[in-house]
Parts: sequence; C-alpha cells; structure tokens
Amino acid sequence: MTTVAFIGLGNMGGPMAANLAKAGFNVRAFDLSAQALETAKSQGCEIAATASEAATDADFVISMLPAGKHVRGLYVDGDAPLFEVIKPSALVIDCSTIDADTARQVAAAGAEKGIGFVDAPVSGGVGGAQAGTLTFIVGGSEAQFAQAQPVLQAMGKNIFHAGDHGAGQVAKVCNNMLLSILMAGTCEAINMGVKNGLDPAVLSEIMKQSSGGNWALNVYNPYPGDGKRPRLERLPGRLPGGSNDQRLRPRHGREPAKRIPRAHGLRRPFVVHPAQSRRQRQTRLLQPAQVVSG
Repeated sequence: MTTVAFIGLGNMGGPMAANLAKAGFNVRAFDLSAQALETAKSQGCEIAATASEAATDADFVISMLPAGKHVRGLYVDGDAPLFEVIKPSALVIDCSTIDADTARQVAAAGAEKGIGFVDAPVSGGVGGAQAGTLTFIVGGSEAQFAQAQPVLQAMGKNIFHAGDHGAGQVAKVCNNMLLSILMAGTCEAINMGVKNGLDPAVLSEIMKQSSGGNWALNVYNPYPGDGKRPRLERLPGRLPGGSNDQRLRPRHGREPAKRIPRAHGLRRPFVVHPAQSRRQRQTRLLQPAQVVSG
C-alpha cells in the first residue's frame, strides 16, 4: 500500500488527507493541533507524533502550510528538516500557496539529496477540498508531474502542469490577482448602481446575463437575495485570493519587466478588510458613488 505523509491538517489539509485515506492510501498525518489530529484519526488517517515520523519511509510527502518560511523550515533549515529523513525515491508535493522563489529553492535543496519536489498550490476552497474536486496547479518536471498524478487525482478534479518548479505558484497568483480585480470591480459596480437608484438584485441579474458577468458576481455578490440590505457578512473572513496572496503579487511583480501596477493598488482593500469590523467594512464599501454623464 502506498504511504502518504500529510503535514498540515487545517481547513484545507484536513479534508484533503481524509480523501486520500478514503481512496485507499495509507495516510500518516501530522499537525501541531491535537484536535486536527483527532479529526484525521476519525477519518482513517494514522497519526504521527512528529513530522519526521510521518515522513520517514513515506512514498509521498504532502504539505499544506501558511507561508514560504514554514515550507522552507519544514524541509530545509528547521530544527528537524524533512529532507534528512525522506527517502530518495519519494516525491514531495507542497500544496501551500507561497512565493515561487522559495518553491524553487526548496526544490533545488531536495534535488541535491535526490528527492523530487513539486509545488502544487490549489484552487477550489474548503468546499473543493471536502468534495475532492480541487484544482491543482503543478510546477515541476514532466516525470514528477506524472508521478504525482495518482495522489492528486484522489483529491482533485482538474490537474494542470504549469511548467517547471515555481510555475505552479506563479500561475496561482495570476489567477487570484484576476479574481481580486473582478471582486473589487463587482463591488464598485453594484455600489454605483445602488447609489443611483437601481435595485441591486435586478442589476446583478442584468450583469450576470451581460458582458459584465463573472465568477465573483455569481458567487460573492455583496447583495444576494432580495437586496434590501447589504449582505457583506456572507463574505468569508479570508477572501479567496485574500491578504496572503495579495502580499505575494507585488513580490512577483517587482522587476521592471514584470511590473503589475494594478495589483499594487488592489492589495490595500484586501489587507485592510480583515482588520475592520463588519460595520466598518459595509460603510467603506457602500460610500456614495456618482454617475458622470456626458
């Protein structure tokens, strides 16, 4: 039986590990949260006392962590780097959303020890993780992409090979940058219509069936239902493509040939949003707007 070590059992990682166990893999799981470990155990996973214990002799090692520094610490320069215990024939699949440079550096460190590494950030949210319908965006060699297929197919529906190491992270940030632009534009368009006397529900339906239709309008519309009052509480605390990815976008666009000025301006509302109260967020978003006629 193929053994998969899974490190990081949060809102995304927990359901992903459960789907692997459901698919027949021997999942050896580790997380710093005792509650997360208990949940994983109830879903068919074997519990490891440490990340090193989980990774030893595993055929695949999957990680789902908050940031690049955690990924680098786990595999390369932490107190107990996993590259010291992972067997050479194993493949590391990092599903965290981190910067591409760190992904490339960790991949290179693994290659020095004969260990394969791919960056495979996901899209689809918690719902996709639970349903096993995630999209995986993979950066690595053709051989490594092929090796990862059986494991990724147990957790996802759409699996793309974006290119070499780091390409998965770049593609993920590009996707989420576009999503953020669509979300901001959707909010501003409805705001302008409401402040000029339009029914938000009617305006939303018009735009859904017109050239302004988009995923954000359909899924994260701030005026769903009857439109009698703003329903911003429907937005999750961490927006898709939220503050973590907003920090990554400027990093990927600093070089002159790669500058993305709109991403820099777009970052602020997504960083400010989690720090404000619900009432403050509603007030800020629904400031009066004017239509300039001419």
